[in-house]
Amino acid sequence: DVQLVESGGGSVQAGGSLRLSCVASGYTTRNNCMAWFRQGSGGDREGIAAINLGSGRTYYSAPMKGRFTVSRDNAENSVLLQSRALNAQDTATYFCAALESVTYCPDLIARRFRHWGQGTQVTVS
Repeated sequence: DVQLVESGGGSVQAGGSLRLSCVASGYTTRNNCMAWFRQGSGGDREGIAAINLGSGRTYYSAPMKGRFTVSRDNAENSVLLQSRALNAQDTATYFCAALESVTYCPDLIARRFRHWGQGTQVTVS
């Protein structure tokens, strides 16, 4: 089964940046979509960005584009999320998600993704 493990969360001052990592295991194909979501206290899980590991094509949620950059490391079967100019509204638990055996990425809607990591907390103060 696919397993996802996030890392890189923590506390950061407003205006700062963080880089989150998600390592995947258990894939049976190369063409998989991996995405980042976040969920603030009492809020819905909102999509940030996605990347197809096979093609390298990236997808961004419109409100997130510009401050977040998603990239892949196929050698490590991992994706990175680089953020910048963080503010208090970015405080949330950040989740990695995946959908196997696809040559694209679906819309950044949580129910479209089958596998989820445990999440990593990001706190901006």
